[in-house]
Amino acid sequence: MSTMLKTLAEINEKIKAGKAVVVTAEEIIEIARKKGVSRAAREVDVVTTGTFAPMCSSGAYFNIGHAKPRIKLGGGKVYLNDVLAYPAFAAADIMIGANALPDDDPRNKFHPGEFNYGGGHVIEDLVSGKDIKLVATAYGTDCYPRKKLETWINIRDLNEAVLFNMRNCYQNYNVAVNLSDKTIYTYMGILKPQLGNANYCSAGQLSPLLKDPHYKTIGIGTKIFLGGGTGYIAWNGTQHFPNVPRGDNGVPKRGAGTLAVIGDLKQMSSRWLVGTSMLGYGATLTVGIGIPIPILSEEILQYTAVPDAEIFAAIVDYSDAYPQRKPDILGEVSYGQLKSGRIKVQGKSVPTASLSSYSKALEIATILREWIQSGKFLLTEPVAPLPGADAGITPKALNERPIED
Repeated sequence: MSTMLKTLAEINEKIKAGKAVVVTAEEIIEIARKKGVSRAAREVDVVTTGTFAPMCSSGAYFNIGHAKPRIKLGGGKVYLNDVLAYPAFAAADIMIGANALPDDDPRNKFHPGEFNYGGGHVIEDLVSGKDIKLVATAYGTDCYPRKKLETWINIRDLNEAVLFNMRNCYQNYNVAVNLSDKTIYTYMGILKPQLGNANYCSAGQLSPLLKDPHYKTIGIGTKIFLGGGTGYIAWNGTQHFPNVPRGDNGVPKRGAGTLAVIGDLKQMSSRWLVGTSMLGYGATLTVGIGIPIPILSEEILQYTAVPDAEIFAAIVDYSDAYPQRKPDILGEVSYGQLKSGRIKVQGKSVPTASLSSYSKALEIATILREWIQSGKFLLTEPVAPLPGADAGITPKALNERPIED
């Protein structure tokens, strides 16, 4: 356990005074290399991280207000721009998920399906300020007599509009390849046959949970950059599973922790919430997230300074091992190798591509740095740790790991 150098309260006082030293997770790597961990930890107050990638387990909920006469949406059906929403909460509260589709979407009937418009696109259109067509049917009650409603809604007119994502910001993830003889279409993109390509999805050295691998500063209640506005970590995300193989630097070598995040959709921007179509798989939402890491100790600084060359991910066959839940991997590879453009798999040189945008992740980390330097964004103390923080790793056996999505 390293000695505490600063408190979060002290860092916030420096932010208010305009004296905090804030750098991105990319910049800290070179600073630590040149100055050493000890000196860098004393000089730097905050390291900002970022990620911008498809995040399927995302959604938004909102209250549309009451029609005249009133209608009870709960128990009925609601469509937003023909995309199915979920109304089974109450009379005027609805939620839409990033994967939702119109009833008449052919799905994969004509394989590979295009999935041109879904829940993620509705969320992007809402944030863009576009009018959204709402069609609802209900069974009618004495106090809510109306049985059908067709209208247009706009985010400016909604009582509340909230982004709530149940699983974002994966702490590392698979490198996807295809050993079969046919092209396959997955949430990791199009995978060509016989190791024709390798796709990955992480910002690596910029990714938030890879720079705080034991969740020493990131926890429930942490304030974050979310979709271009401010949000908070509401809970650990679904499938949060810290008990995976880790390197000597503490960084997981498999998909590990996840975050549930929440924020005011009205603050956000379609630049950082983008409806996304995955050929042959479905619709989703690409989400921008940035998390500040206060440098409270040398240990925390050392975690933030881990470069791509020292962060490893597993190579997994998505034609068989992944869909059949086999534990087999084809090896491990660093993000430095992945970002070089080619890796070796079973002796073959394989081209790589990322579903996660490193340049956008860096832009998010830079924006968050500017927010903090200007004093408009203060850091928050987590109200509770994430499961697996410090030594409290969940003791589940690896073969009990929940099904991935």
